[in-house]
Amino acid sequence: MVKAGRARAADEVVSSTESVRDRILNTARELFYREGARSVGVDTVVAQSGVAKTSLYRWFPSKDALIAAVIEAEAKDRWSGWDYTAQRSPPDPREQLRAQLAGIAKFVSSPKYRGCPFMNVTVEFADDQHPARLVAREVMEELRRRVRALVDQIGVPEPALLTEQIVMLVDGAFSSAQVFGKNGPQHLLVSAADALIDAQKK
Repeated sequence: MVKAGRARAADEVVSSTESVRDRILNTARELFYREGARSVGVDTVVAQSGVAKTSLYRWFPSKDALIAAVIEAEAKDRWSGWDYTAQRSPPDPREQLRAQLAGIAKFVSSPKYRGCPFMNVTVEFADDQHPARLVAREVMEELRRRVRALVDQIGVPEPALLTEQIVMLVDGAFSSAQVFGKNGPQHLLVSAADALIDAQKK
């Protein structure tokens, strides 16, 4: 009873600044991104979040559920960032695309960058039906949809081909920056996309 009482007290302290669920989720996001979702145990998340283990399982019935929630949170932030860039960019679709690609290049050049969280989770979990992998796949499909929407407005003879080429460039930037850091080829992302667009417009 004393132990349970202490756990509830700890949760109450956490609740005064952020919800227990958010505390767990934010701690897991940081740990999973830095060290990998498979290598971080639930006990570590509990210890570093400062909440009771029963609270973690109240919000996330399994570790897989927690991992999926982390990836969903990452997805929400990714598209919030995309929308933020879109709102502050010129209305011209080609300039919109350039702004998005420049933002990606800047993001992956950060010293805190540890790879694309969606690519990371697909590498960690072989089961293509793992809940986190399903979220990751939807994120990649959404990227295709958003790029295609801009490509359609730019107006090229083969929009589907150009979309796939640009998505491949983005994937390459996410991957290579994890190896080469700020000195990777991601700084070529905008110019490479421009070259692909110009090639179709000739």
